[in-house]
Amino acid sequence: MSGRASVAPQHLLQPEVLASLSNLDLVARAVAEGFLNGLHRSPFFGFSQEFAEYRAYSEGDDPRFVDWNVYARTERTYIKRYIGETNTHLVLLLDASASMAYGTGSVSRLQYGKFLAATLAYLAGRQHDAVGLIIFDEDVREHRRPSSRAGHLQGVFHAIDRAEPGAGTDIDAPFERFREFEKGRGLVAVISDFYCDPEALLKGVQPLAYQGQDVILFQLLDPEELDPQLKESALFEDMETQETMEVSPIFMRTRYRERIDTHIDALKTAAVGIGADHTLVNIAAPLNEALKDYLTFRQRRG
Repeated sequence: MSGRASVAPQHLLQPEVLASLSNLDLVARAVAEGFLNGLHRSPFFGFSQEFAEYRAYSEGDDPRFVDWNVYARTERTYIKRYIGETNTHLVLLLDASASMAYGTGSVSRLQYGKFLAATLAYLAGRQHDAVGLIIFDEDVREHRRPSSRAGHLQGVFHAIDRAEPGAGTDIDAPFERFREFEKGRGLVAVISDFYCDPEALLKGVQPLAYQGQDVILFQLLDPEELDPQLKESALFEDMETQETMEVSPIFMRTRYRERIDTHIDALKTAAVGIGADHTLVNIAAPLNEALKDYLTFRQRRG
């Protein structure tokens, strides 16, 4: 019995398991609860026990609000956090362009992006943060302003669930919409394959950073893109332009590897240059590493 319990949280984070669940609300709840349970007695205890209720004690806090029961179990000092204390906005920017339909395993990039976006929204909801959403391809297809009102989170889930692969990508479109409507400081999570010019990304994100937004970029790539296993020459078609190109195994092992590594490094450099975070996500991997990166990002940004 104890053996099964120890592997259950990790099992629930597997993309192929999530793909079998009936709806996105259930996916988000299963991933979040499995992940938070897995963080129990970890440095992220404040997220894993009662996500909306605790924060680490710091000098000057009123000791009357220390939870001594938590201290007895963990030897860590936490303050009870009350509803509305954070007043943080999280806006999710989800890429639903045609290229996001790609996937060689149990889920596509877009499906994985939906799982991640829904889970981040669920975690933010438990933190009593206001959650917003922008879904885009070459234009903004859906925009929900940040809110923590009752029922709003379900609307965000439904909007994410409805997203289907669309047309090409204009990476500046969601940032233009964001700058037009979102004025307060907060957190911005961009979920995309980022097949774009790093300079264009820099141009779009930089004004958000200057506005005081804290930005994290989740770059979703298929394992075949990260470590191609092509055995013979094949014809590849661009999912957005329909252009074709014949490639050989030698090309994939050499020049392609160099190009994809260069692109990823350029995105990381662009992110660092504007004070944003960049996380590379393999869509065959469980969601836990991406979620850990997100919580680290949140803690560091305060």
